[in-house]
Amino acid sequence: MTLDDEIRIITEQEAALQFSTFNADTAWELGSRLRALVARDARPTAFGIWMGGQTLFYAATPNVAPGNEDWVRRKRNTVVRFAKSSFRVGKELARQNTTLEVRQGLTLAEYAAHGGGFPLTLRGSGCLGAIVLSGLTQPEDHEIVVATIADHLGVTVPRLEA
Repeated sequence: MTLDDEIRIITEQEAALQFSTFNADTAWELGSRLRALVARDARPTAFGIWMGGQTLFYAATPNVAPGNEDWVRRKRNTVVRFAKSSFRVGKELARQNTTLEVRQGLTLAEYAAHGGGFPLTLRGSGCLGAIVLSGLTQPEDHEIVVATIADHLGVTVPRLEA
């Protein structure tokens, strides 16, 4: 699969995975679903959900690395800044052969263009927050978040190859 194919698929995922409503109850349902998914396979991860700067859900599973909380924060900052998934931002930068620091002047201490952050988009209104997972590979972090949202919304979306 080419880089352009990956960007196209991620863009299609973002377009399809939009909410008609979103509130703290939705965040709890999504977060609980995500935790059950990663805990079932004993995956060491940290993850959270934010809306309008407010933390609505945050959890970690056993054996997660201490640095993953910082990865979550940096991926969240990227999603909120660009209103697109952190994985897509990274892929677009790779296609342009550049980095967040060079292209945008953003410090890597505050932003991460790596898989796992996904926009919470309200249909017709735009990005209102982010859901972020960290602890696995970039594609795994991204695809687990996508699967969680798709399952919650009851929609089928194109997937990246494993």
